[in-house]
Amino acid sequence: MVKKIKLYNKDINYILKTSIRAKRMRLVIRNDGSFVVTRPYLLSQKKVEKFIIEKANWIIKKIEYFKQFKKSSFKDSRENYLKYKNNALDFVNKRIQYFNKNGDFKFNNISIRNQKTRWGSCSSKKNLNFNYKIVLLPKHIADYIIVHELCHLKEMNHSKNFWNLVAKIIPDYIKIRKELKIKGLHLQ
Repeated sequence: MVKKIKLYNKDINYILKTSIRAKRMRLVIRNDGSFVVTRPYLLSQKKVEKFIIEKANWIIKKIEYFKQFKKSSFKDSRENYLKYKNNALDFVNKRIQYFNKNGDFKFNNISIRNQKTRWGSCSSKKNLNFNYKIVLLPKHIADYIIVHELCHLKEMNHSKNFWNLVAKIIPDYIKIRKELKIKGLHLQ
């Protein structure tokens, strides 16, 4: 459902989703500049709007940030997903072999997906998932994403232990993480 709210005298459209599985509000500004709000099933519209207003500064900054990018010649399409999927799987497998040469990380499956908001994920069943666009990233950033997900096999959280594990493999991960956070999906 498309809604509208006024933030700093600007009309901002957003897509409101309601989820019975959501435990808290989630705000997402996609790389195309669209704004999506996911709310728990019983949360009122009034509370949704209050939360959006509290986060207005962040929302406006993110929307403005994504406006600076012109439409990329790279189209996020099923055709490109199918074109790059096998290359991405081959690349990820090779990098995982490299980082797992001692066999410290035990996992089940590796999947390449066409994700809109994530570079990777690790499931509780020890399955690793990666965005197909990982193959288009600079190698140091792709390596960070792969190591990040491998470390979740040992620490399924973002605790100090998790980050210490990441730092053992990629000592300058903080710099790379900032680069990824700033540029988001516009790295290619």
